[in-house]
Amino acid sequence: MAKIDGGELLVRQMELLGITEIFTLHGGHLDPIYQACLTHNVRVFDTRHEQAAAHMADGWARHTGRPGVCVVTAGPGVTDAVTGVANAMMDAIPLICIGGRSPLRDDETLPLQGVNQMGLMAAVTKWQHSVKHVERIPELFAMAYRYAVSGRPGPVFLELPIDVLFRRVAEETVTFVRQARPEAAPAGSPPAIRKAMELLRQAQRPAILAGGGVFFARGWAELTELAEVTGIPVFTNSKARGCIPDDHPLCGGSFQTLGAARMLGAEGSADVVLVLGARLGLFTGGRTDSVIAHDATIIQVDVEPEEIGRNREVALGIAGDCREVLSQLVAEAKREPVAQRHTWQATIQQVRRHLASLFAAKLAEEEGPIHPHRLMSDIVRTVPPDTIFVADGGETAAWMSDVAIIRKPGHWLSHGYLGCLGVGLPFALACKAARPDKPVVCVTGDGSVGLNFAEFHTAAKHNLPVVVIISNDQGWGMSKHGQEILFGRDRLVAVELGPVAYEQAAAGLGAYGEYVDRPAAIVPALQRALASGRVACVNVMTDPTAVAPITQALYGALRRGEEKPERGEETVLPYYGSRQLDQG
Repeated sequence: MAKIDGGELLVRQMELLGITEIFTLHGGHLDPIYQACLTHNVRVFDTRHEQAAAHMADGWARHTGRPGVCVVTAGPGVTDAVTGVANAMMDAIPLICIGGRSPLRDDETLPLQGVNQMGLMAAVTKWQHSVKHVERIPELFAMAYRYAVSGRPGPVFLELPIDVLFRRVAEETVTFVRQARPEAAPAGSPPAIRKAMELLRQAQRPAILAGGGVFFARGWAELTELAEVTGIPVFTNSKARGCIPDDHPLCGGSFQTLGAARMLGAEGSADVVLVLGARLGLFTGGRTDSVIAHDATIIQVDVEPEEIGRNREVALGIAGDCREVLSQLVAEAKREPVAQRHTWQATIQQVRRHLASLFAAKLAEEEGPIHPHRLMSDIVRTVPPDTIFVADGGETAAWMSDVAIIRKPGHWLSHGYLGCLGVGLPFALACKAARPDKPVVCVTGDGSVGLNFAEFHTAAKHNLPVVVIISNDQGWGMSKHGQEILFGRDRLVAVELGPVAYEQAAAGLGAYGEYVDRPAAIVPALQRALASGRVACVNVMTDPTAVAPITQALYGALRRGEEKPERGEETVLPYYGSRQLDQG
């Protein structure tokens, strides 16, 4: 009777569930897993830091919609991965973290790397388990998978002690799992669907806020169809961006665009808001009415009933999968024609044109220093239209978000509730691993790129030719500008980085490098980087005095002594400038 070890059991089970790649950093605790990966042709992407391995698994899920798997060794391997796992937890991303562990037989003997990993991971995962019996590895991995993808997605942790993983068992005694999740997703109740459409039909200025629940339910076709059937503008957050193309006439842009529309007064404020798979927190205005007016009628759809009504009272809560509920809403909308609100649609597009024009004058400047808006605009007009964009950094991500045009789901990856810098390069590498045929561009700040800079070597070693563009303002831009606003330019502390030749450092790790300090040199440098066929680092010196609107809004409010702006124009005016919108 043939015997196989825990690594073979794990990898066989992974393959049965469609997982054919892992992100890792070697540790001896994990060798049976690596050996099984060789046997089964599972791709192993080894990074230079376990945080990057966890971020790559996170980025894989954000792009593909399928859970990413990171495998890290015991002790410092697990502790290094905590930040990446926490980032996935805050943003509800399906991630499976497998951690090595010191031997069970050595518990309480002060073994090497014998930290309490379960206690650490309990705070940042939705489920965690330590395997005690080798024959249960397939069953427990399938359970981890089920927890990661079911209901509200999230990260899970499976701990494999070394003496369990190396143990061998007769394969005939092991049961493998072939179906780890339900085939049918929960739908909304028919009465609730009818009431939701009744509220939307009666609205004068309805809006749809789509979040990650739409993306992970793969409901983008249904979302676009609902918008087209009803004429309701759709606004998306970072995870849902591209679920309706940015250039679709009914795409309203980000959630913040709806906040900007409120500068117009009552005619710019949505009166009925359908929140689809997005939590009512910071990015939807939280307890303020910066995005959703305090007197708006809210319909909230979420697969997790406990999430409905957080921070804001809702008029109607629907517990269900976003794709299923969208299909029901489309069918209900088709039963009776919905009046198209052309004036409201025009108002939203007017606001978008205004926001796009705020820094238009910077596009014509041919002398340095390079304004970030000019850099981002040149990037967008140079790269292919199907490019996958990753944005990292405080102000850098904000500048890029305002300019990028995303037409497909999973083609925009950026920050979420943890506000974790350093995700850019690992996210980009994961996207390239998933889609080697697609151009992948990472736009990052000079501060944030330093956090996982060694992953340029990972990209070169694994032939993942992403293009990394650094907006180099020689400092932690958002923090520096915040200190200037709050305390003055002579009171800067720990926010200045100075000039660094990042392109040369990246070249030492195997990358193609370019240095840019003139506006006219941006496009040619990008073209050469794209054509190089290698991982590339384009180091662009940008204007250190250019302050992003989001920084002006956040720190301007603090300077006025407001921890949180209350309501109305204090919330939106600092971010979007003049109340007078462009009428063109």
